[in-house]
Amino acid sequence: MSYLNRDNADCLVNKYADMILRISYMYLKHTQNAEDICQDVFMKLATHDFHFDDTAHEKAWIIRTTINACKDHLRTDFWRRVTVLDEACDVPAPAEPESDLLPYIMELPKNYRISIYLYYYENYRVKEIASMLGKNENTVSAYLTRGRKRLKSVLESRSDQQAMNAETGGTHYAN
Repeated sequence: MSYLNRDNADCLVNKYADMILRISYMYLKHTQNAEDICQDVFMKLATHDFHFDDTAHEKAWIIRTTINACKDHLRTDFWRRVTVLDEACDVPAPAEPESDLLPYIMELPKNYRISIYLYYYENYRVKEIASMLGKNENTVSAYLTRGRKRLKSVLESRSDQQAMNAETGGTHYAN
């Protein structure tokens, strides 16, 4: 018997679908691919017999499975040779960012992006993130530190630009 049955399917989808989509989008930067990964994760739950100790174990398994599915997706030769139609459209995912920082986080390198997401949005500790990513704790700490530095730099330059625009009225004229 599979872990995902009619009784708990809706509950699990409501509980984890958004998180799976966000993590997948952090890796893949394509809405449809993130949706495919979400479907794949739930299919694994539906087709295998899983026994989780508690909800933390369940959530960790779902995150690890999502990350592995994204990595597998990126490894396939098909995606190296094909231009995805999604690139022609500026379709954001998820629909509305929860903060003003999300667009800047999305510009970070993948390892910084996923580490920051898991740390700040999913409230995992460095040790847990390291386990999920299959990395050393020091490596994850370095990803977080470097990611924060990059975000700080971008936000400071944005703030400086806004201050300059406020001083000049936001209009620049060429002589």
